[in-house]
Amino acid sequence: MYRTKNCGELRISDAGQNVTLAGWVQRSRKMGGMTFVDVRDRYGITQVVFDHDTNAALNDAANKLGREFVIQVKGKVAERTSKNPNLPTGDIEIIADGLTVLNRSEIPPFTIEEETDGGDDIRMKYRYLDLRRPNVRRNLELRHRFTMEVRRYLDGKGFLEIETPMLVGSTPEGARDFVVPSRMNHGQFYALPQSPQTLKQLLMVSGMDRYFQIVKCFRDEDLRADRQPEFTQIDCEMSFVEQNDIIELFEGMAKHLFKELRGVELTEPFPRMPWADAMKYYGSDKPDTRFDMKFVELMDILKGHGFSVFDNAAYIGGICAKGAASYTRKQLDQLTEFVKRPQIGAKGMVYARVEPDGSVKSSVDKFYSQEVLQLMAKAMDAEPGDLILILSGDDAMKTRKQLCELRLEMGNRLGLRDKNKFSCLWVVDFPMFEWSDEEQRLMAMHHPFTHPKDEDIPMLDTDPAAVRADAYDMVVNGVEVGGGSIRIHDSELQAKMFEILGFTPEKAQEQFGFLMNAFKYGAPPHGGLAYGLDRWVSLFAGLDSIRDCIAFPKNNSGRDVMLDAPAPLDQKQLDELSLEIVEKSSK
Repeated sequence: MYRTKNCGELRISDAGQNVTLAGWVQRSRKMGGMTFVDVRDRYGITQVVFDHDTNAALNDAANKLGREFVIQVKGKVAERTSKNPNLPTGDIEIIADGLTVLNRSEIPPFTIEEETDGGDDIRMKYRYLDLRRPNVRRNLELRHRFTMEVRRYLDGKGFLEIETPMLVGSTPEGARDFVVPSRMNHGQFYALPQSPQTLKQLLMVSGMDRYFQIVKCFRDEDLRADRQPEFTQIDCEMSFVEQNDIIELFEGMAKHLFKELRGVELTEPFPRMPWADAMKYYGSDKPDTRFDMKFVELMDILKGHGFSVFDNAAYIGGICAKGAASYTRKQLDQLTEFVKRPQIGAKGMVYARVEPDGSVKSSVDKFYSQEVLQLMAKAMDAEPGDLILILSGDDAMKTRKQLCELRLEMGNRLGLRDKNKFSCLWVVDFPMFEWSDEEQRLMAMHHPFTHPKDEDIPMLDTDPAAVRADAYDMVVNGVEVGGGSIRIHDSELQAKMFEILGFTPEKAQEQFGFLMNAFKYGAPPHGGLAYGLDRWVSLFAGLDSIRDCIAFPKNNSGRDVMLDAPAPLDQKQLDELSLEIVEKSSK
């Protein structure tokens, strides 16, 4: 055998045993006539001792070992005289009596340590080395345990794990598809699924009333910290359910995962916040509720006093940062520059301090009496020592989003976004549609199969923009970890939905005829939810990006720098697929 024990399991109770270990050389150091080599595998690190006085040849061989050499070591477990309390194996060491070099290694391009000297690009290029680092390895171990708990929970609730195809038809709504040319069907293309949405609905029609799948999905969209071109969903669907049934079951799943994987017991029901309230008070449909600092609209108080910025605004809103009145002018200038960044887009910021004596000192004092400023402070529930920050603009939705970014920045600065604290909620009652300036039409906010709230169905003919959806998102610490909806199961209502979205009957039949035809054969009421596995794991691991909980992620440009993909096809492949590459215009 290559090994009888792994490098993380030996303890003081194993002293006296003869063992064989195999792994990588983490580091080696020579002290007098002895050489100490730390051997690492997935399970941990064990110190191995080579004694020149006992076996000079073996010691000489140990001195020739380099970092990341793959070796096999034989020897006896002994108690260490100088113990290492930071290692689980720190009470023991192996007194070596045999060494085999299984494979040599070049010097790695960065240190294989928790705190490495490698930057993001170099680590992504040599991802197989990066995965040897304990903190990255632990993220993948957490991901494994997460998926095992998901399967255990859903199996216990009667769900069947069913696979759906990876090669499907392209969909006209939502994000851009990744397309795959078909060699055998000239001029035609598959698409990689953005989600198994229609397929899981067909499974409900087929009578598979509780389905789930841990599935790869693909979206050709711009990247950010919580997005990758390919990602993994915990995809679920249920029949004969209403919104509350789905929310209760998957809230239970979230609580189970928190308890089993983080040791966090969540006993209270998760709050449910209407989308309109989330936007009004937080400027986001995924509010971070670990801290308060809700928006307060100040239009009635601050308009009409001669300050043209406010007098001409369509929205004026503020947040109250408790205890932050001590902020210096330099810090306030930094916040002003923060909100003026192009990606945020505010033109400026107004601030006010509540002084120890209760008076209010503002950056626009000359326009406002103390009486008005006191009314503002009262509306903000501000007390002595608090700092009020105000933004305004000619577009209420846009300004709220800017205020959201300011709120999150203040949360960071004041230490209110603790990664070991979790605040969960459901955002419900989303709008059914949103207006697209690019398309000049209403688009489905979620997807065209979402059921409208029953009481809003009459407005589909009179005011479709006011219709609310039977949709729900779960938000944890300001991250949307999953969402879903009750689906349309009536072919006439589905046809109406396609009409509102601008589909001709012919186009709807071409794109989704298979689903609408299936509904004619007895589709049950059904709905579902998809959790983002990558987001959940990164949240539990305390990461700022989902990349380090994915074995082989893409970079911010959507490239795999290790595999050098995407890459051009050779001409033979292009000819087989009847494809021609046309140079993109520089205009």
